[in-house]
Amino acid sequence: MAGLLLLAAVFAAVHHAESVALRIGQPYGAILLAVAVTVIEVALIVSLLLDAPPESSSVARDTVFAALMIVLNGIVGLCLLVGGLRHREQSFQARGATASLGVLGTVATLALILPNYTLTTPGPLFAPAQLVFVAAVSLGLYALFLFVQTVRHPEDFAEPAEVSHAPPGRGAFLVSLGALPTALLGVVLLAESLSPSVEAGIAAAGLPSAFVGVVIAAVVLLPEGVTALRAAWGDRVQTSLNLALGSALASICLTIPAVALLSLLLGRPLILGLEAEHVALLMLSLFMGTLTLAVGRTTVLQGGIHLVILGAFVVVAAVP
Repeated sequence: MAGLLLLAAVFAAVHHAESVALRIGQPYGAILLAVAVTVIEVALIVSLLLDAPPESSSVARDTVFAALMIVLNGIVGLCLLVGGLRHREQSFQARGATASLGVLGTVATLALILPNYTLTTPGPLFAPAQLVFVAAVSLGLYALFLFVQTVRHPEDFAEPAEVSHAPPGRGAFLVSLGALPTALLGVVLLAESLSPSVEAGIAAAGLPSAFVGVVIAAVVLLPEGVTALRAAWGDRVQTSLNLALGSALASICLTIPAVALLSLLLGRPLILGLEAEHVALLMLSLFMGTLTLAVGRTTVLQGGIHLVILGAFVVVAAVP
C-alpha cells in the first residue's frame, strides 16, 4: 500500500512541477523543484544525524555522494539515452551546462575529497575552521551560480529552440504551487516509512547496510528523475540538464552547510571524506560529465557511458 502511495505522490509531484514550470518558465521551474526537494532532504538528514550515535556520523556524506552519483550518471544517463533513441541527436547550451558542472566539481572536491588530505584532524575530517570555510564556499558558490543562471546569463540555460506551451491559468498555478511541496514531502516521508522494509530486504540479500542510503536516495530523487525524463522525451534536453545538475548542486551546496552547522553546534565529528573507490568513481563521473557537456550535443553513446558508471557505483555499493 505504501508503495502505491509513493508512486502516486511521485507522479503528483511531477505534474505540479511541470505546471509551475510552464507558468514561471525555465530555469526557474527547475530551480524551484531542486531546492524544494533538497530542503526536505536536508531536514531528513539532520533528523537522522540527531538520532544516530556519534560514531555514525557519515550519513550526510553517504547520502550526498549517492545523490551525486544517481543524478550525474543515472538521471543524466537515462535522459541522454532516451532522448538520443527518440530524437537521434539533441542540442543544449554547453556554456550553461559546463558552468553547472564547474561549480559542482569544485564543491564536491572541496567537501568530499579534501578532508582525506588535511593534517590538523586525523581521518576524513575537517578542523572546525576548515569546516566553516567549506560551508561558506558552498553557499557562496551556489548563490553566485543562481545569480548567473537567473540574472546575469539566463540565455545560457534556455532551450536552444524553445517550444511554446500554453501556461496554466492563475488558479491552476496557485493550486500546483501549494500542492508541489506537499507532494514532495509525501515522497520523502513515504520513502522513510519504507526504510525498515528496505533494510530487512537488503539484510536478507546479504548486502551492506550502506546500500539502504542508495535506495532511499533513488526514491527521493524520483520526482526530478521522472520530470527530467519527460523533458528529454519531448526533445527538451536543456530542461533535463537544468533539473539534473540543479538538483545535484542544491543537494551538496545546501546539505554541507546545514550539517556543518549542526556538527559545530553539537560538537560532534562529521565524516566527509570519501573512501578511495568512491573518489575514483566521483572523479570518473566528473571527467565524463565534462566530456559529455562540453560540445553542446549528445547521442545515445554518452547516455550509455554514464549508465555504465552508475552500474559500477551500484556494484561497488553492493559488493565493497
